[in-house]
Amino acid sequence: MSEDQDFEWYRDFIDLSYTPGTHDVIAVFKVRPAPGVSLADAAGRVASESSVGTWTTLTTLKDHIKNLMAKVYYMSEDGLIKVAYPLDLFELGSIPQLFSSLLGNIFGMRAIKALRVIDIKFPEKYVKSFLGPQFGVKGVRDILKVHGRPILATVPKPKVGLTTEEYAQVAYEIATGGVDLIKDDENLTSQSFNKFEKRLAAVVKALEKAEKETGERKGYLVNITAETREMLRRMKAVADHGNNFIMIDILCAGWAALQTVREEAEDLKLAIHAHRAFHAAFTRSKEHGVSFYLIAKIARLAGVDHIHVGTNVGKMEADMAELRETVNVMTREEFKPEAKSIKETQKWYGLKPVLPVASGGLHPGILHQVLDFMGVDILIQVGGGVTGHPWGTRAGGMAVRQAIEAYLSNTPLEEYAKTHKELSEALRKWGHVRPK
Repeated sequence: MSEDQDFEWYRDFIDLSYTPGTHDVIAVFKVRPAPGVSLADAAGRVASESSVGTWTTLTTLKDHIKNLMAKVYYMSEDGLIKVAYPLDLFELGSIPQLFSSLLGNIFGMRAIKALRVIDIKFPEKYVKSFLGPQFGVKGVRDILKVHGRPILATVPKPKVGLTTEEYAQVAYEIATGGVDLIKDDENLTSQSFNKFEKRLAAVVKALEKAEKETGERKGYLVNITAETREMLRRMKAVADHGNNFIMIDILCAGWAALQTVREEAEDLKLAIHAHRAFHAAFTRSKEHGVSFYLIAKIARLAGVDHIHVGTNVGKMEADMAELRETVNVMTREEFKPEAKSIKETQKWYGLKPVLPVASGGLHPGILHQVLDFMGVDILIQVGGGVTGHPWGTRAGGMAVRQAIEAYLSNTPLEEYAKTHKELSEALRKWGHVRPK
C-alpha cells in the first residue's frame, strides 16, 4: 500500500502561506525523514502527532477542532521546519504537558529517522502563567553582597566519598580562601557516609565560622535531589538552618518536581541552583533530541535562579554559538537572534533573568577566557581547580580570587602572579591548559 493513501491527512497540516499570530506557540525542528519518506510527509506527521491528528482521517473531527490543527508554515531543503500551534493546545503553567505535546510521541514515529527540537517560542500569556525565578541575577547578588565580579563556587572534591566531617572541613577551607558558595556535586545527596541532615548542619556551621573570619557572606548549594516529598522536607531543613540556597538536578528529578520545588521555595525564600546532569543524553547530538538552549529556556519559565550552561573552555563539549545564545536568552528581557541564527525572538514579559553557571574543568589559568566570552555577570564553579592546588584547598580558593582580580584590573595573569604566590603556583601546575 502506498504512502499517499486517501485515508491519511498529514499534508493537511502544512500551510506554507500561514503567518503565525502573536498568540501562537512556535516550534523549530530539524527533521530527517526515513528512507522513502518525503520531507513534507515527515513534517506533516510532526505537526499532526503533536496537535490533533493521528494516522488516519477521523469522523469525530469537528470544525472547532480543526481550528486547533498545528501548521507547518516553513520548510527548508536541509530539513528545518517551523510549526505554529494554537495556544489553546497547551495547559498554562504546565511544563509536563508541554513535553508531552511537543517533545513526546513525535520522536518515535517510523517515518522519521532523526528529529531535533531546536527552539520553542512562547507567547506572552504562556510565559506569564509561570512563576519564573524568585531572585534572579540581582537577587542572588544581593543575598551574597557580591557585586562587580563573578560569583564563585566550588565543589569539595572528591565529589563523593568524604565523610561529613571531612566535607565540612574542606568547605571551610574553600570559603576562607575567598570562594562565595560551597556546592554539592550532582551525585551527592544522602549516602551512608555523608547523610544530608548531618552534612547540612556541619557545612552551615563551617560557613558561619568562615563568614566571621573573612567578613564575607557565604552560602551552601546543598543538593536536595530526591523523591518530591523528600525534597520538600529537605527544603524545610535548609530554611531552618538559615541557608539561602538549594540545588536540584532538574532533569533527574523531573519538571513536575521542579515546579513543586519552585512553589515551596517561594514560601521558604530559597534560591534554586539548577544542575543539568543527564542533559547530554538528549542534547549532545546535533540531529536528534532537544537543544540545551531550549532546556535552559524552559528552566527560566520554571523559575530556577542559576543554571549550568557549560563554558567555552573546560572539559565539557560545547557549541560556542549555542552557548552564547543560551547565555543571552537566560539573561536578557528580550532575546533577538543574530541574522544567521535559526532561533526565534523571545520576550520574557518581566520574568527575572537567570544567572548562568560556567563549570567543568576550570582553573585559574583559563578563567580569563571564560570571562572574555561570557562576561562577569556569571557564576563560576571551579572544583578540581581549587581542591587540586598543590598547597591545598584554601590556597586554591585564593588563586581563583586572584585570577579574577587580575582580570578585573586588566593585569596580565603572569604579571599579577609575580606578587601573588597562590596564583603563581596554580599557573605552575596547570598553566593555561584546557582539560579534556
